[in-house]
Amino acid sequence: MAFQATIARLDWVAIELEVDASGCAVTPPLLDAGACAALVKSYDNDQLFRSKVVMARHGFGRGEYKYLAYPLPDAIQHLRTMLYERLAPLANRWEDALGCEARFPPAHADFLATCHAAGQARPTPLLLKYGEGDYNCLHQDLYGEHVFPLQVAILLSEPGEDFCGGEFVLTEQRPRMQSRAEVAPLRRGCAIIFAVNERPVRGTKGVYRVKMRHGVSRIRSGSRHTLGIIFHDAA
Repeated sequence: MAFQATIARLDWVAIELEVDASGCAVTPPLLDAGACAALVKSYDNDQLFRSKVVMARHGFGRGEYKYLAYPLPDAIQHLRTMLYERLAPLANRWEDALGCEARFPPAHADFLATCHAAGQARPTPLLLKYGEGDYNCLHQDLYGEHVFPLQVAILLSEPGEDFCGGEFVLTEQRPRMQSRAEVAPLRRGCAIIFAVNERPVRGTKGVYRVKMRHGVSRIRSGSRHTLGIIFHDAA
């Protein structure tokens, strides 16, 4: 698969530094236009999915998404495995900085075994679909006791061609400070790597926890699709 070589060539030292500094990093395209189109088309194949969520019914925003079922499609399975292996060292550094005892094994299968033993056995990778006027409220994807502190979203549509608006938004809440917002400049096939819940930040009095949330601004026209890769499974 073409993205395997792309992931191997990424400057992972620079990515880690960027995620450490701001809580997120945008990669060059991991998926080409054909791979993105195939994933968008697969949204209509209900046999691939375990459930569908209409956001407005739950106060999550507007739009919808579907959680994939096991076994995951090969491309998504390989993406999930490869990205986890690259991000596990950073996740462990964060856990150490925050004084947490949890450590993440090098292999994703071993981490999933821990999730499943704790009753978190439902797969969490998902495809999201937005139309005009849709948006996703700021949120965190936690799902249970065992949480991998980083996740990935890959934009499958081309801004300015397939849709307008619909920017990926993150907010950061530091202790006793106002929230900081960041808008990620994604193109089709690009991935954003970002903090799920909280990350360590070094201040004048040591390391403290910064809370992160993410969402999508209002789609002004067109249709926007995204692949979300969450590394822990759900209870």
